Amino acid sequence: MALNVIWIAFFLIAFVAGLIRLIFFQDYDVFPHIVQSTFDMAKTGFELSIYLTGVMAFWLGIMKIGEEGGIIRIFSRLVAPFFKRLFPGVPEDHPAMGSMILNFSANMLGLDNAATPIGLKAMEELQEVNPNKRVASDAQIMFLVLNTSGLSIIPLTILIDRSVVGAKNPTDVFVPIMIATFFSTLVGMITVAFIQKIKLWDKVVLAYLGGVTLFMVGVIYYFYSIPQEQIALVSNVFSNLLIFGVIIAFITSGVLKKINIYETFIDGAKEGFSVAVRIIPYLVAILVAIGVFRASGVLDFIVNGIGKFIGLFGLNTDFVQALPTALLKPLSGSAARGMNLEIMKTFGPDSFVGRLSSIFRGATETTFYIIAVYFGSVNIKNTRYAVTAGLIADAAGIIAGIFVGYLFFH
Repeated sequence: MALNVIWIAFFLIAFVAGLIRLIFFQDYDVFPHIVQSTFDMAKTGFELSIYLTGVMAFWLGIMKIGEEGGIIRIFSRLVAPFFKRLFPGVPEDHPAMGSMILNFSANMLGLDNAATPIGLKAMEELQEVNPNKRVASDAQIMFLVLNTSGLSIIPLTILIDRSVVGAKNPTDVFVPIMIATFFSTLVGMITVAFIQKIKLWDKVVLAYLGGVTLFMVGVIYYFYSIPQEQIALVSNVFSNLLIFGVIIAFITSGVLKKINIYETFIDGAKEGFSVAVRIIPYLVAILVAIGVFRASGVLDFIVNGIGKFIGLFGLNTDFVQALPTALLKPLSGSAARGMNLEIMKTFGPDSFVGRLSSIFRGATETTFYIIAVYFGSVNIKNTRYAVTAGLIADAAGIIAGIFVGYLFFH
């Protein structure tokens, strides 16, 4: 229902905004631009689905090996006490536990290509224990909100982009992004837990959250202790070594269990193709709506309005120029990346606005994209409060990003 309302709203708002620009500002290019965006984004949606086909086929094949080899169950047991409390409706030994863990791990390392197929696998497994197949379960909502909160330890693509546009220290946003995403994830978890009446003050939950916090502190301390120019190199090597290590571990578990590795991989890969085909309509629908909304100029109007409103209180408005990245990220990752690159080229990658734009890009996630694709992959129509909770987490990331940006760079 939420996606239905949002989808309709994007088109209606774009139409009204287009009429205003045409009638009052004689902008005769506005509707041709809007219509062209529908073709461009429909093409983008299909191309993304085709690209995901190979990636999902590979990773779902690897997941199948891990599942048959028993390593998924080992992952599940490690965090079973914590996940049991966050996902009370999912059995402790269910494969979804391991899939969710791997998905979160890939997201934290900035490995989007690996995270998406594993996340779709997790959604399918959560759907198995969903009593109402058309309505999002509590477990699915918690999983997606944690997913969309965008907890990131190594925002690799952002560091690479900053290097490409000539930043003197491309990794200087590394720690601010880590801090901002931590708050985003924490707020997202608390929001869903409050709605679902999950007791976060449980000793086990507090112990795990405390452990994660200490880990975050340790990571921050380590990267602060090494030379600035080595951070990107270490991050790149560590993240890729870890993900390839997971692949080898899964294959090794299959060998030890004496299963047919190749045939098991093929069985899992077949699922990847069917999932990729199934999400095409959902992906095209949400991307076209986003494209129309952007092309109408509504986003620019919102940003300018925020700047004027903040200025009325005599507050510093330097951060406003970086807001387009923050506002676009929940709608489209590629749009936010393009906006981030544009801002860095306009203001400079080492400017306050350029750095803050990078923080915003890392502190938020493609909420609408993820919810549309993930729920679409299991044919769920009623997403309940998933969008609202995801946007609350994004808002927390934006607010934390502003404070951290001013603390570090202003």
